[in-house]
Amino acid sequence: QVQLVESGGGLVQPGGSLRLSCAASGFPFRRYTMSWYRQAPGLEREFVALITFFSATTYADSVKGRFTISRDNDKNTVYLQMNSLKPEDTAVYYCNVVITTNNYWGQGTQVTVSS
Repeated sequence: QVQLVESGGGLVQPGGSLRLSCAASGFPFRRYTMSWYRQAPGLEREFVALITFFSATTYADSVKGRFTISRDNDKNTVYLQMNSLKPEDTAVYYCNVVITTNNYWGQGTQVTVSS
């Protein structure tokens, strides 16, 4: 079955960096677009970034220039490098893949940006 396992979250000061990882299994990873979303308390889940199977990328305006999504098809892993973090980046970050019409999500990893 499809599994997505996020890791790498934590507490970081404003201006700091974190790298999130999402280890995928149960599907042919290299053929699929992978995405990152986030959800802050009291808000809806929002799109952060995606990377297609041929490594084209798209970013939300709020993270453009600060975050970088990448993938390693040999390791079945997608990454989110987050630089210049701001308090408003605080959220649970989720990995996502859509296979046919099914949405799959990981359990999420908490990112807290605070001094």
